[in-house]
Amino acid sequence: MTSLLHLDSSADCSGGSLSRELTALFAATWRERHEGGEYRYRDLVADPVPPLDSAYCALGRRVERHGSVPPERVAALAEGVAERAAWELTRPLIAELRAAGTVVIGAPMYNFTVAASLKAWIDRVTFPGAFEGAGLLNGKRVVVISTRGGGYGPGTPQEANDFVTPYLRGYFGRLGVTGDDLRFVCAELTLAELAPHLASLRPAAARSREAARVETTALAAL
Repeated sequence: MTSLLHLDSSADCSGGSLSRELTALFAATWRERHEGGEYRYRDLVADPVPPLDSAYCALGRRVERHGSVPPERVAALAEGVAERAAWELTRPLIAELRAAGTVVIGAPMYNFTVAASLKAWIDRVTFPGAFEGAGLLNGKRVVVISTRGGGYGPGTPQEANDFVTPYLRGYFGRLGVTGDDLRFVCAELTLAELAPHLASLRPAAARSREAARVETTALAAL
């Protein structure tokens, strides 16, 4: 399946976001490598996914009571204007994810975890029955590009505070994306360029940024 879903969740839309820079590099490289492939872009900050509400929950519970209901049958179970509106917000997000062969996600670390914009997307697409059985994401590729102000790599004092990688690994793993189909690119020490007390880390930050660019390009070219 030659198609790419490109998601950005960085709150910084001013041009200073490294995660946006790297996902854009991935998308540009992928599109050059897969000429004619389908490409979809969703900016989860400029066009935010609404958080879950009572209508979503009520419809989800009704679907659960009916057992495994595929997305194409959910609309028939919606009751009232609010539930139908909740499903109309949710349905295209699920369709985009299910249709994608590759997904690239910009996931900057905010307070040790993913941005609220990305969590809202995850919550909404994980509608009961959307990814069960044949709906699992087996065979798809997910590339997560994560940026962090500090250092959270293996062996660092802050390693245990990285809740981005294990969370997304657990989430996509439950949907069938495992092994080499789920890859993480991490650019660390991004605050070193800004904070005077981190000035000594600027060479390490530059190396991390360059390594992330190289890895991003390599993964996009596959």
